[in-house]
Amino acid sequence: MRSLASRLTKQEQMSEALIVGLFLAFSGGFQDAYTYILRGNVFANAQTGNIVLMSTHFMKNEHIYALKYLVPLVAFALGVFIAEQIGFKFKYSKKVHWRQIVLLIEIIILFAVGFMPLKYNILANSLVSLACAMQVQAFRKVSGNAYATTMCIGNLRSGMAALSAFTRTRKRETLKKAAYYFIVIFIFAIGAGIGGTFSKDIGIHAIWISCAFLIVAIGLMAMEIRK
Repeated sequence: MRSLASRLTKQEQMSEALIVGLFLAFSGGFQDAYTYILRGNVFANAQTGNIVLMSTHFMKNEHIYALKYLVPLVAFALGVFIAEQIGFKFKYSKKVHWRQIVLLIEIIILFAVGFMPLKYNILANSLVSLACAMQVQAFRKVSGNAYATTMCIGNLRSGMAALSAFTRTRKRETLKKAAYYFIVIFIFAIGAGIGGTFSKDIGIHAIWISCAFLIVAIGLMAMEIRK
């Protein structure tokens, strides 16, 4: 157990530790399922899907339907901008890690979304997309490897590339790198599955479960600051 705990937390910065990445990946999958299943088939994270659906509706002159994908897309872009600004301003803060600030804002946003009736889906989806973008911009490495906590395509590509490299080099580090990516994808999928189920059973308040996982991530990062 100690060996497992060591592998999960072994990293110069706790924000890049695997254990933190797993909590964020679960939350990211949960959020995507929540908006798609409960909030009108809009993706919180997968903006490629939103662009495809938005363009399809625009081509059909269904502008009202297209807007429900365009607005979250713009919100996602804004979220990246906000997170980058926070990182620049608080990067060297010793009292609080700038990524904790990002997560705290994300929690506040998602908590507010949990109160929004379904008739405000466009606003709710936009806020979740903004929060997701802040997360994906702030957390871009796990155990020293580039990854994403709110989507899988890049992780799948990197994981398979590392696995392919292992077949040639037989280096354990390369195999470990591939395993990290596949673990993150698996946890994301678990989060999405639970998110879809809970969204149907609980309704709009289900997003608060995502908040709980983000709070744990903040707590883990706080352990590093107290050391």
